Amino acid sequence: MNAAEYERMYRLEDSYWWFVARHRLVEALLRSRYGPPGAQQEPLYILDVGCGTGAMSARVAGWGRVVSADYSPLALQFSRRRGLEHLVGADAMRLPFASGRFDVIVCMDVLEHLSNDCAALAEFNRVLKPGGRLFATVPAYPHLWSEHDIALMHYRRYFRRELRERAVAAGLTIEKLSHTMTMLYPVVAMQRRLNASRPPHDPPQAAMPLVPGPVNGALIGLLAAENAMARRVDFPFGVTIVCVARKPD
Repeated sequence: MNAAEYERMYRLEDSYWWFVARHRLVEALLRSRYGPPGAQQEPLYILDVGCGTGAMSARVAGWGRVVSADYSPLALQFSRRRGLEHLVGADAMRLPFASGRFDVIVCMDVLEHLSNDCAALAEFNRVLKPGGRLFATVPAYPHLWSEHDIALMHYRRYFRRELRERAVAAGLTIEKLSHTMTMLYPVVAMQRRLNASRPPHDPPQAAMPLVPGPVNGALIGLLAAENAMARRVDFPFGVTIVCVARKPD
């Protein structure tokens, strides 16, 4: 991503409804498999791939020791400003870690940034311990492609079957594969269609419009209710896809 997008992410990640809802979803999925933070007999060894400005790393630190990795030196600078210490410059397609090292990999909106997502998934499988899990999110549906994706330097948006096939081909077993942000899909689809007829910004901008505080809070609450359902069921459509995959024992 460009510097302006990192700066905006750093300012918004802890409070903006989009980020808060997604972080809480991953936390809920972690809790459903490992219990609440601190409940583990031994701390988990967690790799946050594509840590960005570090908010997700900070949120999962209660489950164990987190290594925050990103290809961008700028992203690591923002993560350091957040107080994170275990920072590594790394290419997700060629991770600089020993095989079988991590209990958990968190990969939030990273695969779409990679020229070879299959290589990255194979690397995730390699560095996970047997029985370790990948928690990943990706943007859904090519027809939602927009200036937002260009600003964030995406290569693709995904169909659910594509992500399943690529994860399985990498050697992972799918435990959960669901769309999320389902209730917002009609609004986002309409907004993307309307914006397609307008001249793009120069440079392109990500679609993260600021909203009044009460609206932001209402959206967080709405998506919290959806996340509670997403722990138990798989939604057939939505703006995002979430995947929990396990390395076989």
